[in-house]
Amino acid sequence: MSFNVAGIRRQFPILSAIIGGQPVHYLDNGASAQTPDAVLEAVRTYETTGRANVLRGVHRLAERATEAYENARAEVAAFLGVAPMEIVFTGGCTAAINLVSYSYGSLLKPGDRILLSELEHHSNIVPWQLLRSRSGIEIDMIPVTLDGRIDIEALPRLLTPRTRLISLAHVSNVTGALLDVRAVVAAAGTVGARVMLDGAQYAPHGPVDLPGLGVDFYAFAGHKAYGPNGIGVLWARPELLEAMPPFHGGGSMIGRVTFAETTWAPPPRRFEAGTPPIGPAIGLGAACAWMRQLDWPDVHAHEMALVQRLMDGLQEIDGTKILGPASLQNRYPVVSFMLDGVHPHDVAQTLDSFGVAVRAGHHCAQPLMDRFDLDGTTRVSMAPYNDNTDIDALLTGVKHAARTLR
Repeated sequence: MSFNVAGIRRQFPILSAIIGGQPVHYLDNGASAQTPDAVLEAVRTYETTGRANVLRGVHRLAERATEAYENARAEVAAFLGVAPMEIVFTGGCTAAINLVSYSYGSLLKPGDRILLSELEHHSNIVPWQLLRSRSGIEIDMIPVTLDGRIDIEALPRLLTPRTRLISLAHVSNVTGALLDVRAVVAAAGTVGARVMLDGAQYAPHGPVDLPGLGVDFYAFAGHKAYGPNGIGVLWARPELLEAMPPFHGGGSMIGRVTFAETTWAPPPRRFEAGTPPIGPAIGLGAACAWMRQLDWPDVHAHEMALVQRLMDGLQEIDGTKILGPASLQNRYPVVSFMLDGVHPHDVAQTLDSFGVAVRAGHHCAQPLMDRFDLDGTTRVSMAPYNDNTDIDALLTGVKHAARTLR
């Protein structure tokens, strides 16, 4: 394999740090990924040589900031394979889903239906429940199979002529299961429904071919994709953006304001009220450029080799059980497990004493935990910079937890 994980790791300063006397084994990438030098330098350059507000200024710094901001939009668009003016910068993936819920949702009528699944992140459940309270839409739910996948075979019987939108996770943040997007889009077409994907766990693992996916909305977060906090992306088909009213009101998103009437700017400006997160957007553009230059077939092979090493090692520890697909087929590098007799938080705290960072709890997916009657899981989520030493340190910690905590 030509993939050079050591070369990737050197680009992430935190991975060479010693914290609490321990090297960093960072396996909580599904919550927030680390940030490479290229992103840190892009943000530093803006903050130290080009900090100004964007769009309306005519001085050099404002023009420099505006150029960097719009170049970032172009980088994100290239990462997704779409046009720059179809990219809306938001405060995160949650903010992007809320934007669709409020704006596209305002076009729906009482009795219209939205279809979710049992494994969705709360960010793809609660905004639709709020819409239901406001407008009288209905929510249907696709069940989850025993191996932690959305039950695609159940989809046709849940669709109705009033189904307007299907909104699903591209990759589960708990089970790592990859959605069969083609099947969902085909089923949606039978009733004329739109499809939205929560790409928070998919986008950090390589460029996204949105034209090939055939969906209508896509959202992801910068902080999970090697970028800064406080930035996210909504992509939508241009005709949908044109039809959608604003979500927030303020500067930049207007055509003209009078006390009698206000007109809106065209997308994406219509959805970017006020001063946007300029530095974070520039950092996200740099992160997308950084991701695009990686050899993703090799990266993905490396990540999945880590998944196999992890699952093989966990299965050798008495009392462990993996929640999710048992094979590497149609799964991504997110692995959740339980250790009999030990609470996931105790497992995570034990792992922290070995320098291993993981996530424990319900992972903002309480309906999925209810489905399997669980208090939570310990979640391991991997990135291109992880290596065998990270997995081996984790397995050592889990073995220690199994010996000492039950």
